[in-house]
Amino acid sequence: MKGKVLKKAALGIALGACMATMAPLAMAQSATGAVAGRASAGDQITITNTATGATRTVTVEGNGSYRLTQLPIGEYRLQVKRDGADVGDAVGVNVSLGGTTTVNLGADGGVVNLNAVQVVGSRVINRVDVRSTESATNINREELARIPVDQSLTSVALLAPGVISGNSSLGGISFGGSSIAENSVFINGLNVTDFYRRQSFSSAPFGFFQEFQVKTGGYSVEFGRSTGGVINAVTRRGTNEFQGGIQSTLEPAAWRSTADDHYYADGSTNVLSSHDRQSWMKNNVWASGPVVKDKLFLFAMFEQRDNDASYTNALGSSWSKNESGNGFWGVKMDWQINDDHLLELLAFSDEGEAEVDTYGYTFATATKGAYVGKSTAESGGKNGSVTYTGHFGDNFTAKAMYGINRTQALVYSSADELCSQVIIGTTYNAAYTAMGRPPVSCHPSTSTSVVDHHDERKVGRLDFEWTLGDHLLRFGIDREEMNTERFTSYPGPTGMRYTVTAQNPGDTLSNGGIVPAGVSAVITGRERSDGGAFDTKASAFYVEDIWSVTPNLLLNLGLRLDTFENMDAVGNTFIEQDNLFSPRLGFSWDMKGDGSTKLFGNLGRYYLPIPSIINYNFAGGLTDEYTYYALDGWRAETNPITGASYMAPVIGAQIGPVDQSMNVVVNDTRQSVDRDLDAVYQDEAIVGFQTMINQAWSWGINATYRRMTNDLGDARINALCGVRHGTIWPIINPGESLTLWGTTDMGCAQDGWVTIDTSKEGYITVGSNRIVGYSKPKRTYKAVEFQIDRAWDDKWAFNASYLWSKSEGNHEGPVNSDTNYGDTGMTQHWDHPANNDRYGVLFNDHEHQIKLRASYKFNEMWSVGGTFTALSGGPITAFGVTWPGENLAVASYTSTGSGGGTGWLCVQNCSGNWADRVYQRTERGAFGRMPWTYNLGANVTWTLPVEGIDLKARFSVYNLLNDQEVVNVSARYEGQPGQMRSTFGTGTRWQSPRYAQLVVTWNF
Repeated sequence: MKGKVLKKAALGIALGACMATMAPLAMAQSATGAVAGRASAGDQITITNTATGATRTVTVEGNGSYRLTQLPIGEYRLQVKRDGADVGDAVGVNVSLGGTTTVNLGADGGVVNLNAVQVVGSRVINRVDVRSTESATNINREELARIPVDQSLTSVALLAPGVISGNSSLGGISFGGSSIAENSVFINGLNVTDFYRRQSFSSAPFGFFQEFQVKTGGYSVEFGRSTGGVINAVTRRGTNEFQGGIQSTLEPAAWRSTADDHYYADGSTNVLSSHDRQSWMKNNVWASGPVVKDKLFLFAMFEQRDNDASYTNALGSSWSKNESGNGFWGVKMDWQINDDHLLELLAFSDEGEAEVDTYGYTFATATKGAYVGKSTAESGGKNGSVTYTGHFGDNFTAKAMYGINRTQALVYSSADELCSQVIIGTTYNAAYTAMGRPPVSCHPSTSTSVVDHHDERKVGRLDFEWTLGDHLLRFGIDREEMNTERFTSYPGPTGMRYTVTAQNPGDTLSNGGIVPAGVSAVITGRERSDGGAFDTKASAFYVEDIWSVTPNLLLNLGLRLDTFENMDAVGNTFIEQDNLFSPRLGFSWDMKGDGSTKLFGNLGRYYLPIPSIINYNFAGGLTDEYTYYALDGWRAETNPITGASYMAPVIGAQIGPVDQSMNVVVNDTRQSVDRDLDAVYQDEAIVGFQTMINQAWSWGINATYRRMTNDLGDARINALCGVRHGTIWPIINPGESLTLWGTTDMGCAQDGWVTIDTSKEGYITVGSNRIVGYSKPKRTYKAVEFQIDRAWDDKWAFNASYLWSKSEGNHEGPVNSDTNYGDTGMTQHWDHPANNDRYGVLFNDHEHQIKLRASYKFNEMWSVGGTFTALSGGPITAFGVTWPGENLAVASYTSTGSGGGTGWLCVQNCSGNWADRVYQRTERGAFGRMPWTYNLGANVTWTLPVEGIDLKARFSVYNLLNDQEVVNVSARYEGQPGQMRSTFGTGTRWQSPRYAQLVVTWNF
């Protein structure tokens, strides 16, 4: 009898709630899950949280179904009661983040779907979530402790199939072929996504989190404002047991392999990294427990992080030492007012500061030179939310949340007012080497602007769930009010950043100027400044019906309605996108009726909001001007801050006029944005199959298709009414109709609204005076994913996935990774009609992805884990600087990152008259692919074999094989028309070298 009781208890503890890495999961973006199933009509199902004592009871419907939703994740005891008396033994159930644990109960109160579960000691794993229509991966802190995963939300997301690192120059991750600026991140339901560029997010230490959910597609209408993926994380919380712990993480420089130096084919320097060093350490202390037993619970954490890094610049002429010592704090408080009402408080701060001291440097002798100066960067902010959850009767639940997310970015130096930045271009590298590579500026940075940036998001949302027989109706509203206050400029008395490049006499510059005879080098002075405070608002309403059509067939019918609003500096709305309907339809068929096999699928539309950088630049104005000068040699100067000597470029005669074509001048916001601007959206279809092989093994396959057929961005318009006028840069939907305010000064017949078809007109070429338009945007993603999974059974676990994909189109999305341009929504894709008149494979196209992870426990003292990723190389695409039939530089002649570029390469008569040039058209990916990359990680964990003492030490090695393959290459093919750059196709970024990490944990 005792054995039978234990078996029944074991069969329930985690029924259906292991991470189920292959199983799509459903439900809320908050920190909750659900339990549902079938039982005898009229019985009462009582569920008790074993950590807090909170209890909920529902009555089984007449059709034999029951649901318990909005449950905080964790372990529960489920008891069937009939006429007030217990029926059978209590069943243990573990509720996971965003999932529905299915527990079907017989008349005796016992679990009846035994063939669809796996018994793991006292735990049971439900391998297939038949109540889900999503594609998602759940990973909890217990699994992360068994495998080598770097301590960041990004590293967790990269475990999921279809998630890859983006352009390493920009950072971020790509979900399903999307760009790095299309994702959303939530912590306990609070949106912490950067809304200025949408490329980063607020974060917290690993030890602060309990579970992560990585949504890669098909997610519920409760989630919006994303056309990529979603990272949904939930923090730890206090219980009725007093607990605490200390964790130390150590990454000394001695455990990090030396990075490779890289040179061009002619032997000149590309990037020198072998003298770079980094050490990192953090100490974490946490405590949790009841303030009032069964009522008020607290979890609190503090972490001190110390990061010391030293590195040279790419040419090895300067050496910088970066020191940051940041303290994170976080608190989670739960007040269980009674069994039906819960109030939660979350507060954390990820504020940080880093100081960088820069010196001159002689790379050949590893000798540090004169002190150049100090730069300081401040980041992060304070965040918090209050969430109320109320259960009203058996069938109605309400949730309300209010939260604030703050971030800041301040970059400054004592040299800002006195010293300009000077950059040595790659073409001047040989001459600079002959000079002995002296410091060339009194500013400690060569690339950082002076930045004073503050963002604040205020979030309010209401969510409701109402069970009506076979229907679970979910509906809600949310609103976000966001404010950006930002001021940026280049340092120095002139406000210019200077770049020195080698040029030939007779070369044409981007402003039309001709390099005069006797001049072999040019200084490009760029002035870029902006500033102001701007508001952005986003609101949404959603309704969803999760309909159990039959006991084995579930439909998910959802509709979301979004509104996006962007305002100018005085609070007037200059972009409003409303009535954005997002229908979503999903199904899940429990094919055998026992929860072991399912067929699922979904169709949906997803909208992407406009980042606040658009308000900032297009409603506030942007100065972005280029002035070209002859280099008249170098002269010795004294650093006014440190007294050290350096060599300064002698600015000679100006060449040509100031190029003001990139300025965004806001004379009239009616010319800043299309009056009828459509929002960016993506349509998605997924179909999949999943089944158990046996109680431990399961496998699945699914196919995904995504299509984005519109885009928005700043476009070059110089012929609104069919005649040439000064260039304006409105935000438009390229290839679609455009309505702007036209004036007689622009050549229009009268002042008023003018509508044109930008697929046919809007731009007039220089020289040939052709009226042309912009190519229609298109981006598609096709993928087939296969996974096989062996669940953890307290001995070993294994997960493998293979994904084939194809990402094609003529635009990546709201950033341009091809040329490392990261201003979201200002991508260069539409800076000229030549930029995107070709379709083909896109930057994030990696056809083959293989991901493995495994863990094995030898005994109670020793265990090991490993991860492996193999990724086929991305495409190599060439970008030229001109195109047929126009006397204009489509892309900058001097800067490889400015202006985007064209697929047209000049092959004949290139230095003569523009009308006589002969071009060859190249497609995307025409120059092959980068190599495959492989990343193997391994760890070993030692556990103190003493009962009652939880002490562990984990040693992990990342990139064990020390592969340092190239992951980004220079895509600018030409300098001058017909002149191939020697840097084309050469590396700009490589894999990080091998490093090791020791984590010591003591919990008590």
